[in-house]
Amino acid sequence: MAFPTAVNDQVTDAVTQSNVKVVGEAPAMAMGAIYQTMAHSTGILFENAVSAAQQQNTLSLAAANQGVMQIYSLDTTAAAGATEKIAQTGVADNLTSLLTVLNAFKS
Repeated sequence: MAFPTAVNDQVTDAVTQSNVKVVGEAPAMAMGAIYQTMAHSTGILFENAVSAAQQQNTLSLAAANQGVMQIYSLDTTAAAGATEKIAQTGVADNLTSLLTVLNAFKS
C-alpha cells in the first residue's frame, strides 16, 4: 500500500485486485458485446434477404399467372382476325371468296 489506512491491508488489496480485474476484463467484454451485435446484425441481414427473395418469388408467380390468364382470356376468332390483319395473310381467303363469286356467275 502507498499510505497507511484504518482498513485492513488484506481488504484494500482484495478491492484493488477486484478493480484491476474488472478494468482488465473490460476490453474483452466490449469485444464480446461487439461480436454479439455483429452476429445479430448479420442474422437480421440474412432474414431480410430471405424475405426479399420470397417477395420477389411471389411477384414473379403473380406476373406469370397474370400472363397466362391474359393468354387464355383472348377470343380465338378475334385473335386470328387480328393476326391476319397484322400479317396480311388473308390472300387465300380473298382468293376463295373470289372463286366462290365466279362460280356463282357460271350457274
